[in-house]
Amino acid sequence: MVYGFVKQAGGQIAIYSEPGHGTTFNLYFPRVDGAASEHSAKNKSAADPEARETILVVEDDERVRQLTVTRLKLIGYQVLEASNGPKALDLLTEDHPVDLVFTDLVMPGGMSGREVASRARQLRPGIKVLLTSGYAEELVHVDDLEREQLKLLRKPYHQVELVSALREVLATTVG
Repeated sequence: MVYGFVKQAGGQIAIYSEPGHGTTFNLYFPRVDGAASEHSAKNKSAADPEARETILVVEDDERVRQLTVTRLKLIGYQVLEASNGPKALDLLTEDHPVDLVFTDLVMPGGMSGREVASRARQLRPGIKVLLTSGYAEELVHVDDLEREQLKLLRKPYHQVELVSALREVLATTVG
């Protein structure tokens, strides 16, 4: 996760390790001269005029969930939230309109994001799903996700990447 964050910020990581002495990690980030870069300004453009759908956010980390909910609302989406898979499935059995489930891939409590996706599709055939994860070991099986018609958005991500991934998934037909 740290590597992904540093790379997305345009930085680098240097590692020095010596047996018996330990390991040193140096994180290098680009200098900012006070003015917002064009890249930063582009990432802050939050609104999507096409964002009319309702998204169910499934994230066990409350801070990450609240940040995600805020980001989605800034884009223009209606948002429901659940702290785990079973709560998300409860919401899907109720009469809430949900166009897309945006779920973390790795969650404690015995139900992964893939399981949430599978059960959501059983409850509501045709529902769209976008997975997200920052864990490298979970990203190894991306081919399996593609076979299941699941898109993965790797954490950390920029707002523009979130908008793009949501538009792409919402435009697809699940079959």
